[in-house]
Amino acid sequence: QVQLVESGGGLVQAGGSLRLSCAASGSIFSSNTMAWYRQAPGKQRELVAAITSLGSTNYADSVKGRFTISRVNALNTVYLQMDRLQPEDTAVYYCNAKWKEPLGGLMDYWGKGTLVTVSS
Repeated sequence: QVQLVESGGGLVQAGGSLRLSCAASGSIFSSNTMAWYRQAPGKQRELVAAITSLGSTNYADSVKGRFTISRVNALNTVYLQMDRLQPEDTAVYYCNAKWKEPLGGLMDYWGKGTLVTVSS
């Protein structure tokens, strides 16, 4: 029912920038949290940044000051501006959306991911 589609990944040199986008479609509750996770080769998936529909944000310590998450509520779209990229940022980046249904439980959806590769 709900689909999240990421875009913007690619190859970039250390110190460079990329902007990821995630467009959500389907029946999405207006009060929700959208987030970016990443999974590096051989590593567990980790939260990178999250943003609520009211604009509150959280960042992983490893990206704070370098990455900026933002969203356009009317478009159900979330962005991740990644600056001063490091090789350690290399990972598949996944978009996530969560919310509580008014008369239901927690909804949790994931995109298929977009690959970010940062070369030395």
